[in-house]
Amino acid sequence: MIGPVLIFRHLDDTHLHLAAVVTADGPDAPGPFVVDGHEIAATLLTRIDATGIWRFDFAVPRGQNAAYRFAGEDHPIATDVDGDLRIGFVSCNGEEHGDLDRDGDERNAMWMRMDETHRAAPFHLLIHGGDQVYADEITHTHPLTADWPEAVPDRVSEAELDDLRAHLRRGFLHRYVETYSGAGFSRMCAQVPSLMMWDDHDICDGWGSLDEDKLGSPVGQLLFECAREAFLLFQHGATDADVPALFLDESGASLSFRRDLPGVTILAPDLRSERTKARIMGPAGWAAFDAARQDVADRVILVSSVPLLGPRLSIIERIMNALPTMQKYEDDLRDQWQSHAHRAEWQRMLRAVLAMEAAGSSVTAVSGEIHLATRATLDGGRGPVHQLVASGISHRAPPKAWAWTLGTFARLGEAPLAGHPIRIRPLPGQGTNYTAERNFLMIDRRDETWQARWSLEESGVTPSLAI
Repeated sequence: MIGPVLIFRHLDDTHLHLAAVVTADGPDAPGPFVVDGHEIAATLLTRIDATGIWRFDFAVPRGQNAAYRFAGEDHPIATDVDGDLRIGFVSCNGEEHGDLDRDGDERNAMWMRMDETHRAAPFHLLIHGGDQVYADEITHTHPLTADWPEAVPDRVSEAELDDLRAHLRRGFLHRYVETYSGAGFSRMCAQVPSLMMWDDHDICDGWGSLDEDKLGSPVGQLLFECAREAFLLFQHGATDADVPALFLDESGASLSFRRDLPGVTILAPDLRSERTKARIMGPAGWAAFDAARQDVADRVILVSSVPLLGPRLSIIERIMNALPTMQKYEDDLRDQWQSHAHRAEWQRMLRAVLAMEAAGSSVTAVSGEIHLATRATLDGGRGPVHQLVASGISHRAPPKAWAWTLGTFARLGEAPLAGHPIRIRPLPGQGTNYTAERNFLMIDRRDETWQARWSLEESGVTPSLAI
């Protein structure tokens, strides 16, 4: 069973509005789900075979000790969001190969540490920055997708696609159930409202950076359709009917969203739904983002699933593309804002960040994806724009040699906008630009000042960084 997994909806003057996602086998609704002595009715979102995916919509008073009771267990929720505020950030909750076969204590070690941290000082919000599940292997066990993406069938019948759809829906359900029931995750997400934005592994490795004939094939489109349904269900407690109310683009072509808390705007552009080898966001995504970045709060947390500020990866990209043995990594580099193919779009996003800064907001970008921890700054008009990268809540860290290699390229510097150089910097207390340890991020507002700390698997909690 999944859940309850709390999803942040919105705040009004008196209440924090939430959704809770739960799965249950059989025809009956799960429960009871009780808030302030009142039982909340469950809404059936869909069924996948015999499993129902259900949602409870409820509200708790803000600024007070709040809780709900589900299936006989009490879950407190921190709702005092007007003063000091605590936000967690995680990404990369899995691995490409054999993720569900790993030892649970090893796989979920950082989740259990985060849960201990939460019990000592509760989080108000948990942002998941991409790769909430690693779904790559669900394509391996069906004839139509056994060799995806290297081999894609040219012609498939409707009956074959229907069979593949059922297989993929079961595969996504299994991935989410196994991942979400992990120790630490299940307790954290039952008590801390989440906001989630997907990245490629929530669909398949490199989605959007693969060749157009693969993305646009009937098999590719069906894979995206099933991944999108699962993203809505398990990461937002939603179906297509909920899209206009929850996302910035009412058509659903882009699943970018904005949520507001007192003094802070969470802005999460969707970097996958409209992605191709030639672009990161499409017309719907850009229109939604440009509208949403107006009239933001004094503090903006920009969720960029791939790092917005990075080294000159275009150099590595050209080297790899020239070497036949390395060309298989092309989609990994094309995924990045720093790819030579996306430079103009990267500049557009950086100008948007600087425009928010010029209008009086302090922007902090948070990112994952690279399985390392690092930070960066962009020289702005009122001071540095900070980027905080926390990547690998359960994905094991790459070799330290790779971190050193990236750090070497980072020393070359990068300035896609004249007069606004980007600098990659070590975490507080670390001696290298990239830290090869599993990690999660804590962002705190205390007495109206903001600071960040990383929890590192081996090194412990870093000193605070003023942001």
